[in-house]
Amino acid sequence: MAFDYKKEYKAFYLPPKTPGLVTVPAMNFLAVRGQGDPNQEGGAYKQALGLLYGVAYTLKMSQRSGHTLEGWFDYVVPPLEGLWWQEGTLGVDYTRKADFQWISLIRLPEFVTREAFDWAVREAAQKKGQDFSPVEFFSWEEGLCVQCMHLGPYDDEPATVRAMEESARAQGYAPDFGPGRFHHEIYLSDARRCKPERLKTVIRHPVRKIEQEETP
Repeated sequence: MAFDYKKEYKAFYLPPKTPGLVTVPAMNFLAVRGQGDPNQEGGAYKQALGLLYGVAYTLKMSQRSGHTLEGWFDYVVPPLEGLWWQEGTLGVDYTRKADFQWISLIRLPEFVTREAFDWAVREAAQKKGQDFSPVEFFSWEEGLCVQCMHLGPYDDEPATVRAMEESARAQGYAPDFGPGRFHHEIYLSDARRCKPERLKTVIRHPVRKIEQEETP
């Protein structure tokens, strides 16, 4: 049976609807950076997804293509993720989608080294006749966060975010956005095939312990 990261690491991919704290360790990802409204038809975000999945499935199918990657195992390609921010804003402002800056991600299995990644980018480019150079090998340790499962349309996320912030503060933690610390979403549903009210999205925000002098 193929290894499924969602099932094996439920604390990171299948949290409850009630906000909770989690410490996320270092992981490696495929990543494409960009900016602009993700809903723009044919825009940079949609193009980025095509690049990510092209390399992700090249790695998954490498054994069948006759290229042996050391340590390879059969696995389900992990879900799409996204880091989001805007200049001058802590967190994200959902009314300014054109100002979004983002990094789209797909987690890499542990056997994927930089050498294996480089091979996959070359292989995808050769097979598809397309430039995959925007895809990068992205190492990231997220650290301490508050997260929960959001059910419903993406535009309804602010209510879930408020509940997360309230829960974190009640436990003595404050938002901690900054370099390497972003609004993070993990998409467990295919928005092209799923009704908006049934979408499942993990939302994760960085937090830090509130120092005693900060407490009102």
